[in-house]
Amino acid sequence: MSSPPLVVGIGGTIGGVSSTERALGIALDAAAREGFATRMFGGADMARLPLFDPKATARTAAEDAFVAAVRGASALIIASPGYHGSISGVVKNALDLLEDTAKDARPYLADMPVGLIATAYGWQATGSTIAALRSIVHALRGWPTPFAAAINSQATRFDDEGGASDPAVVEQLRLVGRQVARFALVAQP
Repeated sequence: MSSPPLVVGIGGTIGGVSSTERALGIALDAAAREGFATRMFGGADMARLPLFDPKATARTAAEDAFVAAVRGASALIIASPGYHGSISGVVKNALDLLEDTAKDARPYLADMPVGLIATAYGWQATGSTIAALRSIVHALRGWPTPFAAAINSQATRFDDEGGASDPAVVEQLRLVGRQVARFALVAQP
């Protein structure tokens, strides 16, 4: 019996579970409901990744685990807080590490559906963060899904049980998870 396809989630902030990480959890749960295995690399995981050094001859165990998970994934969901109008440094650092896949049979995120989530304390940074994520995913040869969730964390509160104060936000995050799962099935060779 083969294992279910994998959706990897990348997102969060350093310093505890954030609204970004909670939003990512809701989207990954939706992908799991579609029959996918999921793996989250949250803020604590990304904090263990050293700054990307393209000339490094060896990688840490955390870096190897991250790259291996993305290599084995059928789809990805990236969630970033909007920091000063763009993605956070820890999310960008993790994505930069995918340079290690440049010479793979499937380099970077080639032909992979990628769902996008941006959270920000106000609306201004959500749009520019989503735009930055789309640009990065295109540069990595991935397929951003048609819908991306932009969440104003000033207006929406997440809880410890995997929910949020606004049911529409929960449904938007679930849509991100469903889209990556469904497009992953189409993208399979």
